[in-house]
Amino acid sequence: MLCDNERGVSLGTVGLKVLTSKDAKKVYAGIVAAGLRAKETVLETAEKVQASASDVLAEAQEINEARNEEIFEENK
Repeated sequence: MLCDNERGVSLGTVGLKVLTSKDAKKVYAGIVAAGLRAKETVLETAEKVQASASDVLAEAQEINEARNEEIFEENK
């Protein structure tokens, strides 16, 4: 009969072989590939949001400039 330490070593060895098997590596590669695709999607979305925010900011600045010119003309 195996003691607890021997059982742990045996399970650890089996677990290590399973984790380093070709099939497991394929699964890990698939997971990492999905993570990379998700990262790319997030970055693309962030770029679009940033561009949109820049457009909104530029338009808001133009509105304020036009408003300030109107107020200046009214106060002459």
